[in-house]
Amino acid sequence: MDLSKGKKIKIVFTDIDWTLFSHNTHSVPESALKAIKKLQEKGIKVFICSGRNFYLVRKTGVLNYFTPDGLIIMNGAAAIIDGKVIYRYPIPSNVVDAMIKFSYRLKFGLTLIEESEGHINMIDDRVIGAHEKYGTRFPQPRKFPIPYDRTVYQMIAFCDEFDESLFLPHLATCKAARWDEFAVDIMPKDSDKAKGILAVLEHYNLGPENAMSLGDGLNDMEMIQFTGISVAMGNAVNELKEAADFVTDDVDHDGWAKAMVKAGVLDSYL
Repeated sequence: MDLSKGKKIKIVFTDIDWTLFSHNTHSVPESALKAIKKLQEKGIKVFICSGRNFYLVRKTGVLNYFTPDGLIIMNGAAAIIDGKVIYRYPIPSNVVDAMIKFSYRLKFGLTLIEESEGHINMIDDRVIGAHEKYGTRFPQPRKFPIPYDRTVYQMIAFCDEFDESLFLPHLATCKAARWDEFAVDIMPKDSDKAKGILAVLEHYNLGPENAMSLGDGLNDMEMIQFTGISVAMGNAVNELKEAADFVTDDVDHDGWAKAMVKAGVLDSYL
């Protein structure tokens, strides 16, 4: 690892689930909190960069541990600084309507994620199982009207890979990022965490070389490939480990804080 790259870092983007927040302990490791405090004291900004919307970010409890300098939510579909949304990229309404039709035809649960809330059309064992793994609660199910009359930024299909193979080819402008055996994020092909990061960097007049990112899942791939320094957690999927600059320890063994030292961004987190 070229430690000189660490001296250029002005902003750190971190995923939440299994990166900064452990679902084994249901907490942010103390080592990570110490590292974040040192980063912010040095003037290095720390942004949460999550697939969750603002409501679900808050539900993790991560915002009770520290105050991030900003948020990138819904896999890059919106960026928030000082409580203001500086960037939005919603899904076209005709794509949302098509996805609703597929969910009813193939009989899988579909969550439509809005800026501050989300709605689901049905609940089954696949929905329950995916939510239990991440300690999240699903909303009360409701029948979705067609056309759908609200702005949607991200969709979650609670289905297996076979069902995904049936509908995804018909959504020409969309891509998928699977995060569970029975749960997959659906978003525009040209929207991802890197796009949200780019909006934030432009806001601060910074470049990718000034940014560091940490993640564990496939929805972190674009940000890992975009930032000047990229880190895959020890518990990350293999594809992300191969794409990152280096692999740190897992979330439960101080991996987040150790990455700051290994990258040369901090001398120590103790």
